[in-house]
Amino acid sequence: QVQLVESGGGLVQAGDSLRLSCAASGRTFSSYTVGWFRQAPGKERAFVAAISWSGINTYYADSVKGRFTITRDNSENTVYLQMNSLKPEDTAVYYCAAGRAIVQRTTAYDYGYWGQGTRVTVSS
Repeated sequence: QVQLVESGGGLVQAGDSLRLSCAASGRTFSSYTVGWFRQAPGKERAFVAAISWSGINTYYADSVKGRFTITRDNSENTVYLQMNSLKPEDTAVYYCAAGRAIVQRTTAYDYGYWGQGTRVTVSS
């Protein structure tokens, strides 16, 4: 059993930075791949980034590559999403999820545990 809680969302201006956190509970958390997804109003939930259990393997959506960085600290049971050079198109509710898929698997069905989401709004 894994429980996930996102935090760190808010209202920022284009070009600003923001760091999201995903705090997890569960004794086997360190063995899971963790991904970030986002969903804007009227749009489907989309893959953002993923990180393997070791933290060595990462994978990013083309839309965020070079701007976002995913990291994890297994000793703290926390995964982070550092978002730089934010754009209005990044506005969405961001969710973290845990599963046992490799990072290149980008569908939500690859993840079995989900947080409740944190809202990010980027103004022009």
